[in-house]
Amino acid sequence: MTTATRGTGQQGGQQGGPQAVLTPLSFSGEGSWAYDPAPERVRPTIRGRYGLFIGGEFVDPAGGKWFASVNPATDETICEVGEAGEADVDRAVKAARDALPGWRAMPAKERGKLLYRVARRLQERARELAVLETMDGGKPIRESRDVDIPLAAAHFFYHAGWADKLRFAFAGRTPEPVGVCGQIIPWNFPLLMAAWKVAPALACGNTVVLKPAETTPLTALVLGEICREVGIPAGVVNIVTGAGATGAAIVNHPGIDKIAFTGSTDVGKLIARSVAGTKKKLTLELGGKSPNIIFEDASIDQAIEGIIQGIYFNQGHVCCAGSRLFVQESVLPEVVAKLEHRLTSLRVGDPLDKNTDVGAINSKAQLATIEKYLDAGRGEGARLHEVNGSALPERGNWCRPCFFTGVQPSHRIAREEIFGPVLAVMSFRTPDEAITRANNTPYGLAAGVWTDKGSKIFEIASRLKAGVVWLNTYNKFDPASPFGGFKESGFGREGGMHGLRAYVRV
Repeated sequence: MTTATRGTGQQGGQQGGPQAVLTPLSFSGEGSWAYDPAPERVRPTIRGRYGLFIGGEFVDPAGGKWFASVNPATDETICEVGEAGEADVDRAVKAARDALPGWRAMPAKERGKLLYRVARRLQERARELAVLETMDGGKPIRESRDVDIPLAAAHFFYHAGWADKLRFAFAGRTPEPVGVCGQIIPWNFPLLMAAWKVAPALACGNTVVLKPAETTPLTALVLGEICREVGIPAGVVNIVTGAGATGAAIVNHPGIDKIAFTGSTDVGKLIARSVAGTKKKLTLELGGKSPNIIFEDASIDQAIEGIIQGIYFNQGHVCCAGSRLFVQESVLPEVVAKLEHRLTSLRVGDPLDKNTDVGAINSKAQLATIEKYLDAGRGEGARLHEVNGSALPERGNWCRPCFFTGVQPSHRIAREEIFGPVLAVMSFRTPDEAITRANNTPYGLAAGVWTDKGSKIFEIASRLKAGVVWLNTYNKFDPASPFGGFKESGFGREGGMHGLRAYVRV
């Protein structure tokens, strides 16, 4: 497959129109920069088919429909997964409803023990889960191994500790579980997003019906296995797989008491309209176009590493990815030069190779979306900088890490969420201008500030309209720290004491 980022400078100009300029970076991928392959040796046992996890058992979908889970780095089918219809969702909700009284009545300390067991089992199976996550989603094994799986276990550990202490979180009031929670998660952090939602729900005494993304269902299904293995009662956790119709069946089911959704803003708006007028509680964690602001007094090398961490190591597949970079005019040339140089060291390729920095794009549909925005950026006159490195694999979905300069606030690449390893670089002169331009977006999920002046850090952070502001760092998460957005990035918080509020009635 040929992507829009593989062409020469001349081809880029032809595609983008007369104003477009493509500046390739030189990197041969060989010689002193080359690394010997370091493939992941663990190969987990994967069944040919995975049914739906309902009532503590894996069952076939009532409609007899199955779909393929595909490795985006090879285009090979990993396994088949059951496609849940309305009848399956109804069965899962009934199982959760039946299990609710017993789970709610269980002593909180015992619920906490079971969550601790889940956390420990995630740690014990971490290597296997990391490989599954990489095979199913395309992200580098280093990210799955060092970030996703450890954080998923940490969320279960953290919320296990809250299970018998909820009365202290709500000023002496007695919290009660919401009931049956429908939870819909995206493909960018499959197991971690499941932990973000399942762990607090269970700690608060709720039961859940979870739907993972159709392109990354495997680790969520293994989580179901783990829940059964450690002794969580049947029906407390139910996992139904499928696409949008399955999610809609969960949202519209009258037996659901609370919806938690992480995904696109457009789908979030549809869910909000569906839930309006019902008694269902709702939390939404939606899209973002998060700004990173580099001031002239910042440590530029540190900031560059933060930018790399925030947009490229996760292929830009984080809704809070710092995809808009605002640089003070006096240091713009230095930042661009160092960013170009740093990009030459990023290795794109086999996600199961421990040397890989940037893996495969999750799906062909997502790759097509990224290519559309690359064409739009060139067509609007921005300059595309990309690593002109060694050949990409012939099979799979690949996009080289890149960034645009000469970007105007009206450009689509500066306004719309791309969800890929693409950065839009813009400049500013004064702090007020930086804040105005950073806040000029319908989103408000996250932001980053880079400066060596402590007073400036707190002043800028207090004026940014974002749910999370990282200061001289980026993309750092902790289970005790709440996460969520403002404006069209959603409402409600996940993690921390604040995240418990969505799963209780007081």
